[in-house]
Amino acid sequence: MTSLLDQLACRSNAHASSTRGWEAIAGIGWHEPTRSDLWLANARRVSVVIPAYNVAYCLPAVLNALQDQHHPFEFEVIVVDDASSDNSAAIAAAHPIVTRAVRLPHRMGAATARNLGTAVARGQTVLYLDADMVLPPHVITDIAARASDTTLLVGFRHNLPYDLHQGGRGILAQQPNLAADYRVTWRPPVGRRLLYTGITLTEPLDGRPLDATHDFIDLGYGQRYHDWDLARMVVTALLAVPRATVLDVGGFDPEFDRIGSGMEDTYLGACLIAAGLLVIPLRQAVGFHLDPPDAQQQWQHKLARRPDSVARYWELMRQPAPAGRTREFTAAMTDLLPLCEALR
Repeated sequence: MTSLLDQLACRSNAHASSTRGWEAIAGIGWHEPTRSDLWLANARRVSVVIPAYNVAYCLPAVLNALQDQHHPFEFEVIVVDDASSDNSAAIAAAHPIVTRAVRLPHRMGAATARNLGTAVARGQTVLYLDADMVLPPHVITDIAARASDTTLLVGFRHNLPYDLHQGGRGILAQQPNLAADYRVTWRPPVGRRLLYTGITLTEPLDGRPLDATHDFIDLGYGQRYHDWDLARMVVTALLAVPRATVLDVGGFDPEFDRIGSGMEDTYLGACLIAAGLLVIPLRQAVGFHLDPPDAQQQWQHKLARRPDSVARYWELMRQPAPAGRTREFTAAMTDLLPLCEALR
């Protein structure tokens, strides 16, 4: 059978006609912040799914930013606490913007948390948002106005060290910077094997993945920009997807949480691309990513585990693309939900 890698090699990412068609109807640019008074007759229902593990230092700021969104319609916010040992669950349960909050019976990982949130979501579009991402007030409207059954909308993040934000104060009054995202400005190490593809750069590179690929269009048909391909642009820090397609491909693979760290979003991206979705960036959708106090230690821990995740990813990429898994996915989450604590 055809492998997922082979299917990606057959998929275009020519999304210009989609974005230009939307601009003609909306009367604003694809990358412009969307006014709350813009006519949104075809706006999608949005469910924000937030996996949370020991994020009490930043979760109030993230939820406050969602409460301050100027979106003219209701949207739901679902927080799935991954058995945190701090008071993340209590914060989620008490915050007025949260529609539903549940706590997993034991730590199961972000993939499972997102899967459960997706299963209980009611919106046509699921916005995966990390529990440390603070959004400007226009982002939910940006997404609801542009989302469709055939698009995968990618936002960006501006990392802030803990001493600059201290859980949500100070610099958050400013606007996040698009160029701070590594998919926009990328300066890889020289003379060291890059983890994803295994290539080694021999000269310094002032990389510009977003610009150099014409908003990811040139990454269609399995093309690469050095260590980047289209699936790698799919990052669940801020990512909007059609819920039905996520269910059809079986959601996130929880094995990534058990064997290593990361890559579950990249693999989901590959599956969604194979299913026919176009990956389109939203340059105006940039959030502040609030680093924890021990960010360096956490990063080193993730790097140490990353080779196993990469190996798992390439193993799956050599297999057929998943499809027709909605019933299986729903059954698994239906079995899990009664084991969880309903916080709200």
